[in-house]
Amino acid sequence: MKVGIFSYRNNRVTEHKNNDVLNKDKCQLVIGFGAKEQLELEGIYESFKSEFPGACILLNSTAGEIFETEVYTDSLSLVAIEFEKSQVRCAKTSIGEHASSYEAGISLANKIDQNGLKYILVISDGGKVNGSELVRGIESMVNHSVPVTGGLAGDGANFSSTLVGLNGKPEQGVIAAIGFYGEHFKVGHGSMGGWEMFGPERKVTRSNFNQLFDIEGKSALELYKTYLGSYAAELPGSALLFPLSVKLQDAAEPVVRTILSIDEASGSMTFAGDIPEGSQVRFMKANFDRLIDAASGAATKSQSGELLKQPKLALLVSCVGRRLILDHRVAEEVEAVSETLGSKTLLAGFYSYGEISPINPSSKCELHNQTMTITTFDED
Repeated sequence: MKVGIFSYRNNRVTEHKNNDVLNKDKCQLVIGFGAKEQLELEGIYESFKSEFPGACILLNSTAGEIFETEVYTDSLSLVAIEFEKSQVRCAKTSIGEHASSYEAGISLANKIDQNGLKYILVISDGGKVNGSELVRGIESMVNHSVPVTGGLAGDGANFSSTLVGLNGKPEQGVIAAIGFYGEHFKVGHGSMGGWEMFGPERKVTRSNFNQLFDIEGKSALELYKTYLGSYAAELPGSALLFPLSVKLQDAAEPVVRTILSIDEASGSMTFAGDIPEGSQVRFMKANFDRLIDAASGAATKSQSGELLKQPKLALLVSCVGRRLILDHRVAEEVEAVSETLGSKTLLAGFYSYGEISPINPSSKCELHNQTMTITTFDED
């Protein structure tokens, strides 16, 4: 397995010093994480196709691009992979072709050949797709027989529209999947948040997909404001500092959910992921050092198996909320990952509107918010 990472920024291309020497005609997979404005440039897909003519090319918009230990805005980070013993196959669908995100997930999973499948990378539109339902649809077909990781495309802090492209021009509504095959292919994954819980655990008594109305029969919004104190006046912006821990009924560990908006008229809150009735929730708050430590912890979890102690490549998907909260310290979480995995592992990725990963190797895939999610790759 040979890997190269590249940064396209300010009309310049930077190649990482530790890149392998690639035969670009033989690269099977190219993944590009870029600012939406970069992906809207005329001929962006065609330029990469001419450079890597035999590759499956996946492009998505971001809320920030990761290139080694740097975090950029208005750039494009590119990963090119030349497998020596493994294969990839790609598939896509569009949310407009389906009645729901759940059905889109089923359709996408059915397009992936299961014979010899070792892992699936999923990159989805982050504006039109319900990420929880998408992942649930995929899991209903895969049944955690293979790991599934990835993320939802971003649009900076604008939350307007996102773009995904697979072997074509990036567009809204696209959901892409890459299947990885071969007995020599090795993959690891890890996902952690690092948020600090406070207050008692409470039961959700009324919700509708990702819209939360009542907790233990009381207005969720009013209860949330009580816990926020002076920060309540700054809603919904201050909600990034106080996500919700959600313990799903069939999961051993909780997931994190970010608040996207509030509705004073209905007393409800809309989250970047479903909050089912009957689930247990707790409030959370930011702790800068714990967020950075969690990035290192996710890297450690991704080192699953002797062959992945220092993998060739790590794909990082971190939440836009983490970037906004960490602000000028955001590179510290990427540096923590690099220190854990070692200097020989190339790092690339993006800041997302949602992260896709199992919590543990034996658990099913879930949609997460406010986490650092890492997938490591290698061949033996």
